[in-house]
Amino acid sequence: MYRTRPEVGAHERSHTEAFFRKIKFWNDMSSAEQSKNSNQSSTEEGKESDGVKRDPPPVFVMPDGQSYLHVNRNGLIFGCATDKNVSPCAVIELLSRIAKVFKDYCGTLSEEAIRKNFILLYELLDEMVDYGYPQVTRTENLKAFVYNEPIVVTSVPNTGKMINPKTASANAVHKPVIGSVNAKGKSVNSNQKNEIFVDILERLNVIFNNNGYIVNSTIDGCIQMKSYLAGNPELRLALNEDLVIGKANAGSGPSYGAVVLDDVSFHDCVNLAEFEHGRTLSFFPPDGEFVVLNYRVTGEFRTPFRIFPAVEETGPRSFEITVMVRAEMENSHFGANVAIELPLPKCTASATCTLINSSNVGNPSAEFVLSDKKILWTMKKFPGGSEQTLKVKVTLEKACTSQIRREIGPVNMNFEIPMFNVSNLNVRYLRIAENMPGYSPYRW
Repeated sequence: MYRTRPEVGAHERSHTEAFFRKIKFWNDMSSAEQSKNSNQSSTEEGKESDGVKRDPPPVFVMPDGQSYLHVNRNGLIFGCATDKNVSPCAVIELLSRIAKVFKDYCGTLSEEAIRKNFILLYELLDEMVDYGYPQVTRTENLKAFVYNEPIVVTSVPNTGKMINPKTASANAVHKPVIGSVNAKGKSVNSNQKNEIFVDILERLNVIFNNNGYIVNSTIDGCIQMKSYLAGNPELRLALNEDLVIGKANAGSGPSYGAVVLDDVSFHDCVNLAEFEHGRTLSFFPPDGEFVVLNYRVTGEFRTPFRIFPAVEETGPRSFEITVMVRAEMENSHFGANVAIELPLPKCTASATCTLINSSNVGNPSAEFVLSDKKILWTMKKFPGGSEQTLKVKVTLEKACTSQIRREIGPVNMNFEIPMFNVSNLNVRYLRIAENMPGYSPYRW
């Protein structure tokens, strides 16, 4: 049962229900708690109540005195509770490992996959954690203790195929790392191929000023792999020959045009003996999905998009916002699943949107979300070398002041660009170190 001190809060039926309610209605509960304590708190606390919806923090304390920790993966929440003084980082890392192992053994991480493979996942969880203490958390080490076969679940349809079939993910990426069966109990991958998939993933965080110039820019990237290779062969991965690690080393040699990374961290399976002189990594890939290396880039780089906003007052209670977005990448690339958010003042009564030059854009739409007081502008495909413009006519409930103008923005843009990376980090080749019987590697 959910324990609570008699002087604080109300009884709940279970820890799980209390945790779920806290996560699901975080903003409502936070607002209620702030209004409850407004009479006895300072004005600093009131500043946080700005009406903006926020995600719940990964760690919080409930009225029963227990600490709840959680991570969100693919819309699924992996959480735990403790009344001990544990390291939050260690627990969050454990929850992330559990989510990764579940994905490796199910092929895909979804609610349906967890429901159909509950017995397998319960068996995995029993081996990974004993009495709350982590034991075995590696995919390859768990194979010796797992006897159930996963039931294959159809993965979520890939929207990339609708845009460009060349960039669509192969169905093999969603295969489990062990032999699997379908819902009727028949084997589905008895003749499993020896395959390994490589992705370079980069997350850009860029801040522009109102003139479109970059104020701050960073790249957080990684090289991610998913291995289905039998026999655990040694692999060799070669990166750019002109790769420079650390900005301090960029000026010590002929680094013009070189790829400069601020810092890099490697997976513990990587051997760095040949990295200094040949920029080559050798490693024995673990089963399932893993990150070979993480890297970070700061400073000036060419951003794939630029945003140019403008605000013009058209009356005492109305103004017009123009947002022009320019794609500065080549015509051969495009932005997919583009979503642009424009926050508006809290006193906004109505807003009408007009799209300009949207004929070559896939499924463009722009709408005013009244509950969140923001404009949501979405596009399935944003071609490189093109410009898109949005005009918004806003009507306010009261006269526009300088304080109200400060509530406009900032513009937030999220997007994906298949087969493109900003840092210019490349994989020259991926090879099997030695000739092994049964292997005839080729790129498909």
